[in-house]
Amino acid sequence: MKAKITVLPGDGIGPEVTAAAVEVLRAIATRYRHEFEFDEQLIGGAAIDAHGDPLPPATLAACKSADAVLLGAVGGPKWSDPNAKVRPEQGLLGLRSALGVYANLRPVRVHPKLTALSPLKNEKLHGVDLLFVRELTGGAYFGAKTRTADTATDECKYTVVEIERATRRAFEFARARRKHVTHVDKANVLETSRLWRSTVTRIAKDYPDVALEHQLVDSMAMLLLTRPSAYDVIVTENLFGDILTDEAAALAGSLGVLPSASLGDGKAGLYEPIHGSAPDIAGKGLANPLGTILSAALLLRHSLGLESEAAAIEAAVDAVIESSVLTRDLGGGANTNEVAAAVLAALAGQKERVAA
Repeated sequence: MKAKITVLPGDGIGPEVTAAAVEVLRAIATRYRHEFEFDEQLIGGAAIDAHGDPLPPATLAACKSADAVLLGAVGGPKWSDPNAKVRPEQGLLGLRSALGVYANLRPVRVHPKLTALSPLKNEKLHGVDLLFVRELTGGAYFGAKTRTADTATDECKYTVVEIERATRRAFEFARARRKHVTHVDKANVLETSRLWRSTVTRIAKDYPDVALEHQLVDSMAMLLLTRPSAYDVIVTENLFGDILTDEAAALAGSLGVLPSASLGDGKAGLYEPIHGSAPDIAGKGLANPLGTILSAALLLRHSLGLESEAAAIEAAVDAVIESSVLTRDLGGGANTNEVAAAVLAALAGQKERVAA
């Protein structure tokens, strides 16, 4: 297979973790005889510094012409003024809109080796395997905004089409998993949530083999900590999904091990770890590359249709975690390059076993 992958290292630790993921993708290409072309472009703060624009035209064009986009992270103290007219996160939001991605997938699986790092008791973490589907294009993040000296508003607006397409994605994924969807809203208070609930309930009728339950977002925040293994696929609106997925990341022991994928109607997608740019450790070799490497696995699976290759990366990461070659956030002493090298070695070991 030939594929063009646009790489957006971004800011902070982004260049370090994306470099690790690209090396893993190169190893996969060699092992399975694919041709991956990598095109590196600027986004976020780095793009502001170079071009005064968090999403330069060249970056946008490269992303639109690619088969998939791999992103590191954006932002940092240098560009953190919330009143600034140009901010790094505008590049990410603009890219999501331009690519037409509307469903953000965030899988959360707890590796047994890392349960001690979670604030929850180990017995609550057994069997935790969640898939969040967060709607990406609507809600308060994109609604009209006003500001006066003593008031501010953020409009939360949703259309039926926005809700339907994210919901159908959630049910399709549930069909291939444990056939259970939990929809999270605040329908006892918010009109947008009542639209979500009625739409999700209607869509569920097209999937009679998948069970549906509704949870209020405040209850769900508690349930994620008290019985996380009871859930399979969780679908929700933009703001709720942003908050709940970061909460769920605590189950896995570190933000550093969790990937994400943002998908639209086509094959192209945007793939990134869920962690931020961590400017305090940038350039020190302390960044955990596993979340970005696992995001590369999602890229192979969802944009390129390469399931065996994606599974090979995930198995290699599991092997590295099991061997305790871990960065500081996971209680280890390895640096970024050492963890990446361990993943590459685990992949090579798979190849040797296949050859044998």
